[in-house]
Amino acid sequence: MVRRPAVAGYFYPKKADELRSMIKKMVDPQAKKEKARAVVSPHAGIIYSGPVAGAVYSSVILPERFVLLGPSHRGQRSVFGIMKKGSWQTPLGEVPLDSELAESLLRCSSLVRVEESAHEEEHSLEVQLPFIQFLSPGFSIVPVCVSPVADYAALEELGKSLAGAIRESGRDVLVVASTDMSHYVSQEMAREKDFLAIDRILALDARGLYEVVQEEDISMCGFQPTTAAILAAKELGAGRADLIRYMTSGDTSGDFDQVVGYAGLRIV
Repeated sequence: MVRRPAVAGYFYPKKADELRSMIKKMVDPQAKKEKARAVVSPHAGIIYSGPVAGAVYSSVILPERFVLLGPSHRGQRSVFGIMKKGSWQTPLGEVPLDSELAESLLRCSSLVRVEESAHEEEHSLEVQLPFIQFLSPGFSIVPVCVSPVADYAALEELGKSLAGAIRESGRDVLVVASTDMSHYVSQEMAREKDFLAIDRILALDARGLYEVVQEEDISMCGFQPTTAAILAAKELGAGRADLIRYMTSGDTSGDFDQVVGYAGLRIV
């Protein structure tokens, strides 16, 4: 089974040479890199969020296995829906799914289910792939769509199960939490609210992130995947998080009245 790209030509160029040329301007292969357990990366049209995604992927040593956690924008039946067989296609080629790691996650978690339809039109994970492909071809993924109904207890279960599956694999795996930050507020409001959430990520405070997003009405679409990623990373021994880059759509468009925020973080 090959999952065809759902947002090529919309969120990013459909032609491989155009996509490669765009990403080349957004990454820094010479950047100082650290081994990380997780990253937080945005998922908007890459003309807007790509510089943040490029910076965060440039800041880490990229392994051969990734677990991608993203919010479901289009709905799904399961709390956590994965694909475990086949590949995902982008204009830069096909990325195989890591069936072995997916099976391990299914064994470790009572909430993860195979739900291929959850991924058919979802963009939050797809837009991560071209950056990884450009910097480090030859990797596999386990894509996980997180339902908006996932509560903290469910995210805690996912984080622990994911850490268990990664330990069981005996290999390096990078967890990617896909999220944008505030949506359609002023530049000033976006920075104020976004840094309430960013500060909780920097403190590796998963519950604090989960709570502040809801208490302060921060329209961070992937706060649940990010919560689970923090929990998994801490279970695997993470002790520090770094803010690699923050910007908003206004920094690209010049419209600072209605912006979307983007944060790139590394958890090591």
